[in-house]
Amino acid sequence: MKVIAISGSPRPQGNTYHLLQEALRVLQEQGLETEYVSLHDKQVLPCRACLQCAKDKNRCAQEDDFMPIFEAMARADGLLMGSPVYFGSATPNLMALLDRAGYVARQGDNPFYRKAGSPIVVARRAGVNFTYAQLQFWFVIMGMYVPGSTYWPIAYGLKPGDATQDTEGMKTVATLAENLAYLMKRLA
Repeated sequence: MKVIAISGSPRPQGNTYHLLQEALRVLQEQGLETEYVSLHDKQVLPCRACLQCAKDKNRCAQEDDFMPIFEAMARADGLLMGSPVYFGSATPNLMALLDRAGYVARQGDNPFYRKAGSPIVVARRAGVNFTYAQLQFWFVIMGMYVPGSTYWPIAYGLKPGDATQDTEGMKTVATLAENLAYLMKRLA
């Protein structure tokens, strides 16, 4: 079984990176294969709502970095989506990916249906609940199972690496990863 973790942060090794790496470490300890994808160096354009995906099932008409990421997401058994909070919401690059993945999936075979996954969110101070809910909606509308933890999978930090000092946040992410592994093994 494999989990793909996607970072929507424009920073290659910011706080989102550190939180996702903690989750992947725990998933590996639980015997799962993992893959990390950062959107910081990828071009994923916003959805044009052209609905070409309704004709070309499981494919988006736009030519950018979307399709290889979507295909990796579709092959995975579990998904983690990480984002810092930017003015009370997820980053535009992560939302562009999820909007297009949602359209392509729902117009096609929905490879995410009944898979497991969760958002992970980091902020300097506020907006984590809004962003967590925003991302959570995507998992739910895709028909996915979302495990819980000891709290919402969020952490706080400003400078890259600060979130690793948020002991409760790191523990919450680790517990989420344990629960994700447990759920995935039960679903298999």
